[in-house]
Amino acid sequence: MSDATINSSQAQHVEKARNSNFRVLFRAFKKRKIALYSFFFLCFLFLIAILGPWIVPYDPQEGDYANLLQSPSLSHLAGTDEFGRDVLSRLIAGARLSLGVGVSAVLLGALAGTILGLISGFFGKWVDRIIMRACDILFAFPDLILAIGMVAILGPGLKNVVIAIAFFSTPSFARIVRGETLEIKERLFIEAERSIGASKGRIIYKHVFPQTISTIIVYITMNVGGAIISAASLSFLGLGGSPSSPEWGAMLSGSRDYIGQAFHLIFFPGFCVFLTVLALNLFGDGLRDVLDPKTRD
Repeated sequence: MSDATINSSQAQHVEKARNSNFRVLFRAFKKRKIALYSFFFLCFLFLIAILGPWIVPYDPQEGDYANLLQSPSLSHLAGTDEFGRDVLSRLIAGARLSLGVGVSAVLLGALAGTILGLISGFFGKWVDRIIMRACDILFAFPDLILAIGMVAILGPGLKNVVIAIAFFSTPSFARIVRGETLEIKERLFIEAERSIGASKGRIIYKHVFPQTISTIIVYITMNVGGAIISAASLSFLGLGGSPSSPEWGAMLSGSRDYIGQAFHLIFFPGFCVFLTVLALNLFGDGLRDVLDPKTRD
């Protein structure tokens, strides 16, 4: 039998094993109804965010001064704000901003934290000490306070909010990936790779990193909700989106003066943040239970 035939057969076996494992995980995830419903809600929400510019009933920035602070009605399902802008249209447009900020910030933090965690855990010694002590220093600051300080230095704006949230997310990912790497690098197959002369870079990229992906995915999922809250908090304080922006935190900030007069202005953006963060946390819990062999049914 030729080498090409053997390699083809091995590839087919690997692909079958992957498909079988995926089916097992999918069946286990389907049993967790709350996580499954949360996943469907998040899919719907991301679809809304993507299609937002084409499905909004009104221009999110166009005011109607004949309908200021109008309560929810058939013409404006979520009412209007102090400039007569349709709240529902602004919520739909804001979904792209709020989700975009949360996902982008966590992905950037995950990328930086994963690289640092892999280096720290695999190489150890003085490299590990420097990276972990730097993480300890950042852990000493409350996340929101650190983000406020960074945005105050960089200047207000959603791009700087993303950078600030990514910055304080990095240490958490670094510590989690480091812990996984310390355990993985002691396994027998890593020792076998070392014995045949594989480079450290190849071992990290080909063998250690793939073993940490499931943990990273779960942690990303569970941190997006916190990132959305942090972004909304910064916008609420005037450090994120501009006051005219339909970002949910900015909408909450602009509605503070109208709580007694138009409660819908603060209810609907707050409810959107609540539902989104709740769905992300529930989905993350279900994903963790499925990907962790200790909790899998």
